Amino acid sequence: MNLRDLRYLVSLAEHRHFGRAAEASFVSQPTLSTQIRKLEEELGVALVERTPRKVLLTEVGREIAQRAREVLNEVEQIRAIARRTLDPESGTVRLGIFPTLGPYLLPHVVPRIRERFPRLELLLTEEKTEVVLRLLREGRLDAGILALPIHDEQLHQEFLFEEDFVLAVPQTHPLATHASLKLDELADQNLLLLEDGHCLRDQALEVCHLAGASERSGFRATSLETLRQMVAAGVGITLLPNLAVQPPIAPSADIHLVPFRGDPPSRRIAMVWRKSSALAVFLKRLATVVRALPRELLDARASAPARKPRGAARN
Repeated sequence: MNLRDLRYLVSLAEHRHFGRAAEASFVSQPTLSTQIRKLEEELGVALVERTPRKVLLTEVGREIAQRAREVLNEVEQIRAIARRTLDPESGTVRLGIFPTLGPYLLPHVVPRIRERFPRLELLLTEEKTEVVLRLLREGRLDAGILALPIHDEQLHQEFLFEEDFVLAVPQTHPLATHASLKLDELADQNLLLLEDGHCLRDQALEVCHLAGASERSGFRATSLETLRQMVAAGVGITLLPNLAVQPPIAPSADIHLVPFRGDPPSRRIAMVWRKSSALAVFLKRLATVVRALPRELLDARASAPARKPRGAARN
């Protein structure tokens, strides 16, 4: 048994196909198949059920593949310790981020990270929260930037920032006459929301519950940009994170943005990583760079003066 054979098994578990697993492992299919058979012979158990159309791991095969992932992750941790000892600010960090944050946060933080850590290779993965968490647990990501709360005792959570929500309404909507509003002024309104699986949907539903608003039936968007286009088209109103309405995102002449007075609805963002990670010290330093965002990017009221209600005088 060696690390190469364990990688082959993990690849087969992920792809469920000898050809695709071999391609991902940069070997021929006969080579990968032969090594899996040798591993089965050495262990004395069948790891794989071979069918004409797909590959299924046996129960013991699935368990061994999971253990193999853990072994390979520990080996990578050993290598990471060595790399960080030689050059603490070099190497690779695999960072996961969710879709309703990544496109709006990364333009502001990636240049800062490159300036602070010029020798760092940052590999970004954009997936929904549950996928990022799974990849973290499997050791296929080093860290994730996610919305709180995260319920996982194996993960360290480093708070980054709190980001306000703003209300996006069509210019023809009655609320477009407001320069700001209280949360309870959303009572009886129907909001356009994202489909299941997005953490932003859960956060928006919580705001709806607090305000006495509800979800508009018959529509669920697949992305934040779909929500934005639906508001611009006059279909309805929605909540947008403040980063999603900041440059380099171009403003829409058909959308009026309304900040909230008092205690505005918001989301709390953290960087998370495995408590056992060899990169923990460096990831804290990386989190410090991400945390240093200008206040106006996160606080809707700080950027609100530039937003004029419908009918306000224009220069």
